[in-house]
Order: sequence, then structure tokens, then C-alpha cells
Amino acid sequence: MKIVGTGAGPNLLTEEAVSAINNARIIFGSKRAIELAKKHINCETHEITDYTLNSLPDDSVVLSTGDPMLSGLGKFAKKTDEVIPGISSLQLACSRLGMGIENLAVITAHSRNLKIVKNQLIIELGNGKSVFLLPDPSFGVKEIAHLLDSRGLPRRITVCERLAYDDEMISTGTTEQPPCAGTDMYCVVISNL
Repeated sequence: MKIVGTGAGPNLLTEEAVSAINNARIIFGSKRAIELAKKHINCETHEITDYTLNSLPDDSVVLSTGDPMLSGLGKFAKKTDEVIPGISSLQLACSRLGMGIENLAVITAHSRNLKIVKNQLIIELGNGKSVFLLPDPSFGVKEIAHLLDSRGLPRRITVCERLAYDDEMISTGTTEQPPCAGTDMYCVVISNL
């Protein structure tokens, strides 16, 4: 099986990803992932919602939005699977904000134990790092700002929405006056004031 990153938005497929998609016999992925790759697909596609991948044929190409190894389907890969990277929201956010990736701690809250996520966030900020965070519906910008404010950690909070799409939007605020996310497709960068 090949797990192929489609990028975080339109026109972000790598040449390696395009080749894997062009040569696929059968493709599985979310509706959004299939949409991002559709102009390169020459075979039958199946929308999936069960992401364990165990029941898929070994010669499948599975599309993963963004990069499969950043809170993506790469976590389900077996040792015999090939993972083809994609351009992630992390890379796009750093590019748009002029930040080096090496200066960031990466945290994903999506479908994670939020107590652990909150502790990790406090530790990383306490160690002087900036944080790139993929939110969860129950731990978004307001909750992040409240947590940091309650711990006396004033920070700049930047919300990057729909990166690479025509309606991309980046807004910055602080823990006291956090920006609002207008969609559920966003990431958060937390840095020193």
C-alpha cells in the first residue's frame, strides 16, 4: 500500500505523489483528499471514513490530506507500506509567517487526550519554544487563549485558515484578545509577544 500526501490545499502535490496517483489501480481517501488529487486520478476511487486501513487491498493508494506523518494516515502504515510525503499546513504556516520549522514544537490536539496536550503546550512554551498546534473542536483558539491566560503566559496567537485555498486567511491576536477561527480547517501558531 502507498499512503500519499495530497498537500494541505490545491496545487500542492509533489511529483512523486502525482506519479503514485497516476499509476494507481485503486484509490481510497476522504472526499477532500480525492478532490485535491482528482485531475491526476485515472482509476476507480472510494471514499473512506474508517481510517484503520486494515481491510484495504495491498496495492491500494490511500490519499491523506496534508502530510501523512503530521496527524495523518501515516500513523496507520505498516512496515511494508510506502509513505509519500505531502506539503503540510505546518510548512505552509511557517512559509506564510516567515518562521523556521526548527523553532517550533509541533502539537496535535485532534482526537488526543487534552490533559496531555495542555501539559505539553505549557511545557513547550515554558521552554521558550513557539508552538504549531492542530486544534480539536473541544480545544480551539478560545480554549488555548484561556489556558495560557490562566497560567500567566501572555503570547501571540496566529490562526491560519484554509491555507493554499483562494479564501486563505491569517489573523493574529494575543491571549487577551485572541483571533477567531471562521472555519474548522485551521491551525494555530503560538509565539512570544
